[in-house]
Amino acid sequence: MDRPSPAGGEELGDVIDVEQAEAALVEHYPRLVRLAYLVLPPGRSRGRRVLAAHGVVQRTLPRQRSSTRGLGLPAQRAGTDAAIDPGYAFVRLRVLRAALSGRRALRRPPLFPQVWGLRLFPRSGGADELALDQALSALSGPARAAFVLRDLERLSTPEARRVLEAAGVVHAREALDEADRAATPAGSRDRSLLESPEFDPCALQARPTDLIRRRQHGRAVLAASAAVLVCGALLGMPGDGWGPDGAAAPPYAQNAAAEAALDPGKLTVTSATAWKQAARQDFAAWPARGDRIHDKALLRRALAVWARPGTGVQVSATPGTAAGPAAGPAQLLFAGVVDHAVVVLLHDGLRVVRYAEAADGEGQGDGTGAALDFARVDGAAGDAASALVVSRTQGNVRYLTAPWVRSARLVDLVRPDAPGQPVAIGADGVTTPVPTPQPAEKCTTWPALRTGGPLLTDLGELAPARLTYGTPRKPGGVTARPARTAWARTACQLATLRGQGVRTVNAWEFARQPLPAGSGLAAWLCTRAETWRGAGSRAMAQIQTPAPHGAPYAAGSVTARTEGGTACGPRAPRALAGVLWKSPAGTWWLLAAGSRQVTSITARDGVHAQAAGRFLAAPARAGDRAELAGRLAAGGRIEALH
Repeated sequence: MDRPSPAGGEELGDVIDVEQAEAALVEHYPRLVRLAYLVLPPGRSRGRRVLAAHGVVQRTLPRQRSSTRGLGLPAQRAGTDAAIDPGYAFVRLRVLRAALSGRRALRRPPLFPQVWGLRLFPRSGGADELALDQALSALSGPARAAFVLRDLERLSTPEARRVLEAAGVVHAREALDEADRAATPAGSRDRSLLESPEFDPCALQARPTDLIRRRQHGRAVLAASAAVLVCGALLGMPGDGWGPDGAAAPPYAQNAAAEAALDPGKLTVTSATAWKQAARQDFAAWPARGDRIHDKALLRRALAVWARPGTGVQVSATPGTAAGPAAGPAQLLFAGVVDHAVVVLLHDGLRVVRYAEAADGEGQGDGTGAALDFARVDGAAGDAASALVVSRTQGNVRYLTAPWVRSARLVDLVRPDAPGQPVAIGADGVTTPVPTPQPAEKCTTWPALRTGGPLLTDLGELAPARLTYGTPRKPGGVTARPARTAWARTACQLATLRGQGVRTVNAWEFARQPLPAGSGLAAWLCTRAETWRGAGSRAMAQIQTPAPHGAPYAAGSVTARTEGGTACGPRAPRALAGVLWKSPAGTWWLLAAGSRQVTSITARDGVHAQAAGRFLAAPARAGDRAELAGRLAAGGRIEALH
């Protein structure tokens, strides 16, 4: 299901039909409930807020056709941000008004069935989620609404102010200022935290409430035979107890889709040759491999733990990846013993899930040693679907390779002239162990795996990141000498991308600048990391001056880093960066360079200089600062990366 556009510039007609509003509410229900949950007052319990959030959204459906005149909604945007559902904008405004009513919304009972004896609340997040929740709790209701509109809905400041005013906020500017001053942890402004399970009132946990009191009064009852089904996310799955389900938690609900997802016999198993005739080479074309693919007991345990992991199961997920159960039968990619662990890899079309248990203790119900890992892989095809991590032990990693991968070679990015070492691939598609990049104060090596053409590196997740080189709109492989040299001087910067859900990292040399006083040429690179979830991208500018004697692949100097946005990406394939540089003669210079679209560069606020063309070199002093801006050939303006 497509999410609503993050833009807020929607143009509504004069009238919204009930059917149009209902369609928008059903399609975007999870997002609307999340919005209501974040805006509602935090004083009550999380469970009460969950029920109130669902109640708010369900009560927003109008009873009859409604006029939109006088609502103050912003006008339509042009270009790629123009596609927006008017019904969604209308329903979102009604949700915002109801959530801002605060206490009244919490007092009204929910509209869906109650489950007696159970307490429902979102899954707990980590330290960052807790810090963000505390920061939001300290804000006023209008400020929370302002924060959510800008950082979850991605509205601009003027658009957010208009929506707040339409929702009845009298002092919208003050609310926006208060939201700006909130002390939030890293990741709060790119939606990675706001979209986490901590703030998802549609993916819930169930726990008992008053067992002791009910026992004392002799009124003990059984848990409900069906738990609440909200947003298509199941609170529990059926099972036969701890024996067949291994480390799974006890079942709370029964549902036809849940039963299908839990049945090993309904797993999709692709034939060994299907990929040769497949229209698209992706994970759906992978065959099921491994020596345990027919072990129904193992597969049932893996599916049951996926559906409802017990308290002893170690669960991890890349940022922006839902850790909930599958909506239906998944695809089996691998089941077998790897490095003293029994591993099952599953794919549900959007995520890869890895279940692992100790090979010498499989089937035990205490959950000891069981692990469950989630990673987004939606849209992966070709090079992006050429390998998955199947095992990680003692500084080594094994990959499960795609059936079309015939050879693999271990290379060291920092040593581009080295020939690399062949990596054996077994009949089951699993490679021999290869070293994984290790964090170190002094980076001297960075291993990567070349699977034919694609170059992959392990950043601590199930899906390795693919490395490319070239212009943002046409990146290529890291095969030619300039590409390998650029990555040799960039590789050690990859350490900052660990655990961020990175899909690809592209290095783009956007300029090569002559240095003052005949000091040679400097290469300017912009390195952009794209994530599987879309949000959370990172761009980094660096200058690679002539390497010192005896160190031809010395690391470049990072001049700017930015998170989010479109810098150096296919939507904005241009760049401008600058640095204060000390020449071999000891003199200081302000250097700046732009991509081919830049026609002039201006420096202000410290060093004042201007240059026609895309290069600037101006005398400076140690400690000087400057604000850089450039003009584009098309007449626009470009700011330097910060």
